[in-house]
Amino acid sequence: MNTLIAIVGLGVLCLLFEIINLRKLLVPVTILGLIGVLALTVSEYNTPASFYGNMIAVNNFSVCFSSLFIVLTIFLVALSHNFYESHPTKLSDFIAIKVFLLSGAVAMVSFGNLAMFFLGIEVLSISLYILAASSRLSLKSNEAGMKYFLMGSFASGIILFGICMIYGAMGTFDTVEISELSRSAELPIWFPIGIALVTIGMLFKIAAVPFHFWAPDVYEGSPALTTATMSTLAKVTAMATLFKLLTAMNAEISYQYQIIVVVISMASMTVGNIMALKQANVKRMLAFSGISHAGFMLMTLLSVSTSAGSLLYYASAYALSGIAAFAVILYVCKNLDNEDIVNFHGLGKTNPLLAAILTGSLLSMAGIPIFAGFFAKLTLFSQTIQAGYLVLVIVAVINSIISVGYYFKLILAMYTKEPNENRTGTPVLIYGVAIVAILLNIAIGLFPSLVMDLLG
Repeated sequence: MNTLIAIVGLGVLCLLFEIINLRKLLVPVTILGLIGVLALTVSEYNTPASFYGNMIAVNNFSVCFSSLFIVLTIFLVALSHNFYESHPTKLSDFIAIKVFLLSGAVAMVSFGNLAMFFLGIEVLSISLYILAASSRLSLKSNEAGMKYFLMGSFASGIILFGICMIYGAMGTFDTVEISELSRSAELPIWFPIGIALVTIGMLFKIAAVPFHFWAPDVYEGSPALTTATMSTLAKVTAMATLFKLLTAMNAEISYQYQIIVVVISMASMTVGNIMALKQANVKRMLAFSGISHAGFMLMTLLSVSTSAGSLLYYASAYALSGIAAFAVILYVCKNLDNEDIVNFHGLGKTNPLLAAILTGSLLSMAGIPIFAGFFAKLTLFSQTIQAGYLVLVIVAVINSIISVGYYFKLILAMYTKEPNENRTGTPVLIYGVAIVAILLNIAIGLFPSLVMDLLG
């Protein structure tokens, strides 16, 4: 609870900095504030509590995921300094929106009541609609904002309808009461229908097949920093929330439900990877890559009682490599009107360090050893085999091999092609974010227990 109040307070402070004309201090103060909020969040570990009649329930799951979201927001705020330098008057607005977006993300994993869950999802979604369409003079950005708004609104409507069904069946929004009532012998048919509708709405939010159509266009059209926010923070938030919904409400995952999850997981991995092979635009490629990663993360739903730790680990590995990759993309494609692979030609010669960081983050996404992505997939595969879904693991391994194809397309462009322009001067913050993100990725790859044991 203290975390949410502190985040909202920080967001208001960002807006006040604009009024009193202290823009230069905005990024450092926000980062320091977020580090303080992170310390506050970590202090709540192992001290479960509920507030406001269980509207907010703080437990180890919410603390660990909230901490991950805060770390990702620190990186995104740090990257904002250079990304918005040509629009200094808008800097406070964009940073405040990202901080408010974080409050929505924290509410989504800290809810004890379905009303609070829906409030969190709306705060997060509205912030992303604004950020997607924030490049007002760009037709692609306007299109991305409109598409995201329409698809997000449909998804929110489906979720709300699902919540109404659950309320109709149980007579309460409180997850503890719903969990107790769900153990009764005779459950109204509206309860599983409600669970199914909420699941469908959340699958829209994580861009899993067949609800993925909006993702490539929205990722490509949105400003690059917004795409980074969507593919890292928003995606792992939605996945963690879906996981928490199913566990908090004690939604008995039937065999039929599991089979549907298996099919969606396989479809997401396969469609995402095959479509990514054809892309020439790096943001579109990462959009399809994100769809395939959504398929991998859905595997945790097949063993919800034991896989909270592996979901946290996979989400951390994926998000950190995503942040590192986007830091390099922001540097390479600054002042350019597209993010095509051509722009990355010869980066290994003009800026070897950033090329190495981008290579590392792509190898992590592909699941190559020493990077956290490999160990995250390994853990996920072993749990899925124990759950009895060997065929899904075989499909996942084949898809991991396919993904190497398009990741290496970008890596080869950086090291085998001649540079097409000389880039001078890399901003310190971009170096800082890229290096810290990839080092954290390698650290949790070498020491998986640092993350896995938090929710063991």
